[in-house]
Amino acid sequence: MGNDALSAEQATLERVDYPAVQASPEFQKLRRSHRSFVFPVLGACLVWYLAYVLLAVYAHDFMSTRVFGSVNVAMILGLAQVVTTFAVTMWYVSFANRKLDPVAENLREEIERGEFEKAGAAGTAAVDGAEETTR
Repeated sequence: MGNDALSAEQATLERVDYPAVQASPEFQKLRRSHRSFVFPVLGACLVWYLAYVLLAVYAHDFMSTRVFGSVNVAMILGLAQVVTTFAVTMWYVSFANRKLDPVAENLREEIERGEFEKAGAAGTAAVDGAEETTR
C-alpha cells in the first residue's frame, strides 16, 4: 500500500553497479573536489584549536591578560573558536552549493537513467515491471 514507492526505489538501487559509479570520472572529480577543500580546512581548524589548547595550558600569563573589564585574551580566543566554526560551516555550504552539488546532481541523474546498471539487470527490470502490472 503505502510502501509501493519505497520498494520500487529499493529495487532500482539494487540494480546499480556501485563499483562502476565509483570508478567513473564524474565521481572521481566529485571526490577530488571534496577532498581538496575538506582536508586543508580541517587541518587548519585542528591547528587553530590545538594552538588555543596549548596556549591555555602553557601560556597562563598571556591568556589571562585583560583586554577590557573582566574580558581576557582567553575569552576572546574561545569566542573566536565558535566564530571560526560557523564561518567554516558557511564556507563549506557555499563551496558545496557551487562545486559539489552540480556534479553530484549530474551523477545522480545518470544513476537514475540506468547508465550504471549491473550486467543482466535490464532483464530483471522488465520482469519487475511485469510483476507490478499483475498485482
